[in-house]
Formats: sequence, C-alpha cells, structure tokens
Amino acid sequence: MNDKNLIIFDTTLRDGEQSPGASMDIDEKVQIAVALENLKVDVIEAGFPIASKGDFKAVAEISKLIKSSTICALARALEKDISVAADALKDASNPRIHTFIATSPIHMEKKLKMTPSKVIETAKRAICLAKTFTDDVEFSPEDAGRSDLRFLCEVISAAIDSGATTINIPDTVGYNLPHQFGKLIENIITNVDNSDKAVFSVHCHNDLGLAVANSLSAVINGARQVECTINGLGERAGNAALEEIVMTVRTRRDIFDCDTNIDTKNILKTSRLVSGITGFPVQPNKAIVGKNAFAHESGIHQDGIIKFRETYEIMKAEDIGLVSNSLVLGKHSGRNAFKQKVEDLNIMPKTTSDFDDLFYRFKDLADKKHEIFDEDIINLVSNMIVRHSSINFNYMNVNTESGKKPNAHLVLNIDGKLKEAKSEGDGAVDAAFNAIEKIVQSKSELLLYSVNNITSGTDAQGEVTVRISKNNTVYNGHGADTDIVKASVLALINALNKLKENPESNLLKKSGI
Repeated sequence: MNDKNLIIFDTTLRDGEQSPGASMDIDEKVQIAVALENLKVDVIEAGFPIASKGDFKAVAEISKLIKSSTICALARALEKDISVAADALKDASNPRIHTFIATSPIHMEKKLKMTPSKVIETAKRAICLAKTFTDDVEFSPEDAGRSDLRFLCEVISAAIDSGATTINIPDTVGYNLPHQFGKLIENIITNVDNSDKAVFSVHCHNDLGLAVANSLSAVINGARQVECTINGLGERAGNAALEEIVMTVRTRRDIFDCDTNIDTKNILKTSRLVSGITGFPVQPNKAIVGKNAFAHESGIHQDGIIKFRETYEIMKAEDIGLVSNSLVLGKHSGRNAFKQKVEDLNIMPKTTSDFDDLFYRFKDLADKKHEIFDEDIINLVSNMIVRHSSINFNYMNVNTESGKKPNAHLVLNIDGKLKEAKSEGDGAVDAAFNAIEKIVQSKSELLLYSVNNITSGTDAQGEVTVRISKNNTVYNGHGADTDIVKASVLALINALNKLKENPESNLLKKSGI
C-alpha cells in the first residue's frame, strides 16, 4: 500500500445501523451503498450476514451492484459465520471478510469463557478459513483498547502469519484518550515483528466524544485505515464521523502526511441521504455537515469573511458540496429537469413506475411549497411509501377546537381494502395515532416521536420520526409533509408496514466491535 493513502472504511450499513431505531431495509441500504461508492469510499462494510436473512440479502445485493469499492462482510471467528459471509460476498468484484474475536481480559473471561491460548487458536483458524474464500481478510481483536499489550501483540502477529492483510484495532467502548490510543498504535506497530505485512486500521466509538480525535491520533502514529460512518452514526454514542476524519486530514496537511480518495463534494448530499433514510437529523452545530457549519452571525465574523474568506473559514463550503443556493426546482419544473436533479443527487428510483410516483409527489409538494430544496427531494425519496406496502394512507380529517378534545377520522388502504376509524386524543397527532391503532390493532408501543423541519420557512416540510416496539423488536418509521399531522401519520404507517412484514433486516443486531 501507498503510505500516503489513508483508506476510508465505511461501516454505516453495519455499525451505523446498530443505532437504536436506525434499521434500514434492503432498498435503503442499496441506495446508501451507491452513494458511498459515488463518494469513493474505499471499503464498504455492507453488513453482518449471519445476523439475519435481511442482512445476508443486503450484502448479496450490494455485492452484485457495487464495483469500484471493496465490499466487506463481518463475521465472528466461527466457521458458520465465515462461510455465510463468503456466500453473501460471492458476486462481489472486490470481496473482504472481516472476522473478530475479543482479546481483553474481561471479554475473554466473562463473555467468551476462553483462555488466551484458545483465543489465539480460534483467531488463526478463522483467518485461515476466510483466506480460502478471499485474499482480502481483516482481523479485529475486539476491545483492543482494554487488552494487555503483550498479549495483543501476540494475537496480531499470529493473525498476520495466518494471512490477515488488515489488522483493525477497535476502541470498542470508547474508553481511550487520544494520546493513549495513538501510543497504543505506535507500540503495536513497533512490537509486532511482522507488522510490515499488514495495514493497520482503527475503529473508534464515541462514548466519551473522542472517536474522531482517537482515530486521528492513530493515523499520526501509523494507522492507514480508519473505520467510520456517515454523520458519526453508530451504536450507543456513535462512531468516528467520516466527514470529520476526511476533512481534517485534508485541511491539516501540515500535520498529516496522507490523504484520502474521497470525493468531498459528495459529502453533504450523502450526509443528508443517510439522515433522511434513518430518520436521525443532523444537529445544526455538527462539524462539516451541520446547517450552521458554514454560517456566520457575528458582525465581526461577517466582516472578516467579506474582506477575506480565510479569516474565519478554514475550508470552503463548496468542497463538501454546499452551494449558496440549492433551489433549482419549483411547480413549473418539468419531468426532465426533475429527472436530472434526482440523478445528480444519486437517488434515482429503480423503476419507471417508482419514478412516476416520485414525480407526482414532487408536483404535489411544489403546489404546497414555494421553494423546493435538495433536502425536500431527498426526503421525498427517503420517506416515500412503497406502492406495494400492506398499509397505505388514504384519507384523514382531524378536528381541533378550544375546549374540546381533538378527534380524528382516518381511512387506510390495507391490502387493497379501505378501513376507517374515528378516535379522540390529547392532541391532533395522538387522536390520529389512536384511530390508526383502532384499524390496525398492532398492539405496539410508541417509543419515540420526533419532529424536525427539513428546510426553513413557514411552508417547510416537517419530517417526523417514530419508533415503535413489539416483542422486543424495534421498528423505525419516518414521513414528511408540509402538514405535520399527515407527516406523523405517514411515519407511523411506515413503521407499521415494517412491523407487519417483520423483515429480519429490521431487527436491531449487535455485532460487538
């Protein structure tokens, strides 16, 4: 490998999906995978195939479609896991198997109930098996950040001898500090006698808000692959944010002697796509991709920017794909212009009928909204109710009057049959949700209700995320409309469709690293 090249390994589709409520269906995962390929991500960790049929199918579909990025599948150091991962990757142009086993004393004793020598033996056997399917094998000693250094080096040396080409060092619980983690990487590379035969990688979690800092410290100390996610999505507090890693390395070339292959002008739209699909809004002050990241309110700052941009901006907004005016479409826009825009945003539906449906929804929105922004179009795609869903919206009438309890009348199309119900509630949304439950009788529990405006203005689309639970399984739904009650109804219907279909890909899965 070229030491000047920093490999970007994106795990949005695997670790990112482990954010509670961030589960994605296969089509959504494929959509994100295409966006990641356009972003020129080096390695896409498409999933954990053994976890579910849905995960297997997603990895298999992505493997068929993506050609320029390496497609990676996660597997525990178990024969069955590795065989299933290999099967899911069989059509991949550039397949990688990523296998892992814990190496910290607490994990070996309490979880694995294995001796250190047994852990080494298991790791070697798993890597050798993976090598029979592909030459590209990655090995992770889970919870490396809390592992004994001497033992860790022993495991890594054995893994490289067994054929691992990438060694990933996870800070599984986000426990490390930057100086500590950087020193760990330096010590590993120095003390592992065959370290020159593998690329060293890091996978940092954000429990203490240090995932990006720890990752960058590792790069300074010799790591040449960073595992990260779009918007920092991930289990618990999340993972290192791809956009922050990439732009830091590129902006601070005085510190970093490497760079990435990332097409940074696709960062913003990829961020918005992931946010729209998962229903996780990006906080306004989020570095790089937040709404305020390139906004200046202070008079002193504004004056400085006008006189010389570099006074208060260390990077160009255009470098991440932000333009001063993203408004390009309105109610008079034609089909070809809309098609070109959808293609530019990398969100083109697969079929003509789905595009027709999307164009109809765009025109309907344009009649309600004066200005149509990229974010509006992305959310039309992300929140589109699939025409083949079992439960579909048909009609709604909600009444609110001072001194009286709000009431709602809902009509839903369920498997081709219209069903209706009326109900009261503590508010308009509650009344609508009660009416839906009367019709569907899901007996699910509402865990989360969240509202976010997609763009500015009084006619902005409201984006609603709901999270429901049944039988210890969580389903995420999202909807968008200029009418917030309708957006709420669409979000709940979206979640209920996932519950009714119960695809295993919607289950929250835990993989460990």
